[in-house]
Amino acid sequence: MSRLPSTTAQLRVFRQSFQPCRLEGEVTAGGFHWTFCWAFDRGELTIEPSLGRALIQDALMRFLLRADYQLEAGGDYAFTVRASF
Repeated sequence: MSRLPSTTAQLRVFRQSFQPCRLEGEVTAGGFHWTFCWAFDRGELTIEPSLGRALIQDALMRFLLRADYQLEAGGDYAFTVRASF
């Protein structure tokens, strides 16, 4: 049986603000590098640049929703993306 493809993504939180309910940081995976802004009161996730955004968007949103209250500014985190970049 073959293993499912996976890539480990590294996430760093730069800022966390409860007014205006935002979390900002960067995520890297498979040679790609993105910055993100998550407006957690509205559930809106913005990722820049657009190159490769589709590869990370769903996995990053799932991670943010799952780890929401555990994330802190200055923290480094990792999660698995079920794809090979």
